Amino acid sequence: MTAAIQQYLVITGNYWAFTLTDGALRMLVVLHFHQLGYSPLEIALLFIFYEFFGVVTNLVGGYLGARMGLNRTMNIGLFLQILALGMLAVPAAMLTVPWVMAAQALSGIAKDLNKMSAKSGIKLLVPDEQQGKLYKWVAILTGSKNTLKGVGFFLGGVLLMAAGFTGAVIIMAVGLAVVWLASLFLLKQELGKSKAKPKFREILSKSRAINVLSAARMFLFGARDVWFVVALPVYLHTVFGWDFWQVGGFMASWIIGYGFIQTIAPRITGSSNTHTPGRGPAVAWAAALALIPAGIAAGLTAGLPAQPVIIGGLLLFGVLFAVNSSLHSYLIVSFARGDGVSLDVGFYYMSNAAGRLLGTVLSGWVYQNHGLEACLWMSAALVATAAALAAALPEKQAVQPQQA
Repeated sequence: MTAAIQQYLVITGNYWAFTLTDGALRMLVVLHFHQLGYSPLEIALLFIFYEFFGVVTNLVGGYLGARMGLNRTMNIGLFLQILALGMLAVPAAMLTVPWVMAAQALSGIAKDLNKMSAKSGIKLLVPDEQQGKLYKWVAILTGSKNTLKGVGFFLGGVLLMAAGFTGAVIIMAVGLAVVWLASLFLLKQELGKSKAKPKFREILSKSRAINVLSAARMFLFGARDVWFVVALPVYLHTVFGWDFWQVGGFMASWIIGYGFIQTIAPRITGSSNTHTPGRGPAVAWAAALALIPAGIAAGLTAGLPAQPVIIGGLLLFGVLFAVNSSLHSYLIVSFARGDGVSLDVGFYYMSNAAGRLLGTVLSGWVYQNHGLEACLWMSAALVATAAALAAALPEKQAVQPQQA
């Protein structure tokens, strides 16, 4: 086993463990506070700091990763998540809205430090001429992460029923602490440290390709979260009458399938070491995705049976969204510069977090005031905007095979 593969496995393992707790915590908060009588908009507001500080963290975290090394930013992210879980393991009387929002803010910082470190680290482990391998490694990391996030959704619902809210967060904090201690010893010390110390003003990207791709990413993830984060779980529970474990189990299954599609996205889009996807596929796959939420909304408006329309449409949405997400994740790592990669990746995932923030707030507000159909139409419009932005990307050149 080469040193690069060893580091890839450590990074992936860290990312998996973190994602498991992150997905479970998301489901715990949504279901627990819905059970306490919070409205969809109030639940959405609990996640505002989570998403807002994700924006800030990605912007500053890329700079920190280039200055300090990605091993340190990844381990700091794990530690902050442990603290966030500890903040929620308090008596129920202390779980006020400001307290939960503060804990979610800490969790948002932790999540995006961890993600930025993992995605940036992959770029440094694969030679520039092996773009096909880079696409596959990014797809595996991203897809497996989302599969684990789906398991986390299911785990959150199960733990809420089995151990209660406080017991669930304590169990997750202890498990993550073990992973953090192992990571301190296993991650390479100088991973991702820039040779030329970047200036703080360099946190804003100067690359047109990265700026355009970042804007497309913001609208793409806003389109997912505008109906997926708050509107869909609440709809499944209140309209379909599903129990918490059924809601968590269904959304977990969706995320697991979505993650699997991400891992095989290079096969779906067609790639090799000499040919990887660029602007054309990014536009085409986004345009196809925009049709799905519009079709679901039209079906509901026409009075078609809600369960098959929503469930079937959600499955199609998951397949197309997975391919879009995997394409974007590869393109940002490919476009990013080699030295100080975390600056470009951090800027890009700042836009990702901004999209989630936009989608989360809209999910609660639009659903509460206008219903699920309006969330779906909003989703279609946001995806269409992402497709239009992708059309402005520069075309990637085919990679020449390395000389023997």
